[in-house]
Amino acid sequence: MTEPLLSVQDIEVRYGAIKALKGVSFEVRAGEVIALLGANGAGKTTTQKTVSGMLRPALGEIHYQGQRIDGIPAHDLIRLGICHVPEGRRVFPRMTVHENLEMGAFRFKRPDPTVLEHVLELFPRLRERIRQPGGTLSGGEQQMLAIGRALMGKPTLLLLDEPSMGLAPLVVKQIFDIVKEINASGVTVLIVEQNAAQALGLAHRGYVLETGEIVLTGTGAELLADDRVRAAYLGEEIAS
Repeated sequence: MTEPLLSVQDIEVRYGAIKALKGVSFEVRAGEVIALLGANGAGKTTTQKTVSGMLRPALGEIHYQGQRIDGIPAHDLIRLGICHVPEGRRVFPRMTVHENLEMGAFRFKRPDPTVLEHVLELFPRLRERIRQPGGTLSGGEQQMLAIGRALMGKPTLLLLDEPSMGLAPLVVKQIFDIVKEINASGVTVLIVEQNAAQALGLAHRGYVLETGEIVLTGTGAELLADDRVRAAYLGEEIAS
């Protein structure tokens, strides 16, 4: 079996005296969509931030394409092909859609017009609003802009944190359809998502976190069929 694209080995992350992650280990192989599931406070976002260099583990190691990367600053990880779309979108509100997208290509001397055209094909709404300030877009459009901005960095691994948060169901479906298309183009995806049904319907495999530890793993289909997942994250009552 080939070496995983991303290998997270026994990482521990602390906020002061509190252990947010307690020996978390998982792998992501090239071409996969991997879902991280769990309730608020389970450690999903902390895990992603540690992978993307925004946090540094107290213990453990992270390897990407065979290179140890824990401790490397986030901006240098972007240069390695790890692009992170954080929770809350964080678009630049006074900059235009076009300027926001160009910011995603900061690691290059100039934005690649072919990549820009691909992003605008994925998100036609952004083409329509290309000269509007990012802050004037709807929540769904800002999420599209945040994802498009990350794609301008030509990621090998795309990290998505709660891409469906606060969006209408129709927009959520559009976002997940686009994520599927992004993955089909060759980009590996690690997604943190509370909408378990959507995430597991898309994911090749998933990991469930509780209080900073991985408690379940399996394929997307296996986790969708698991009684514990259905009861905890899909709102289903399971007969005893």
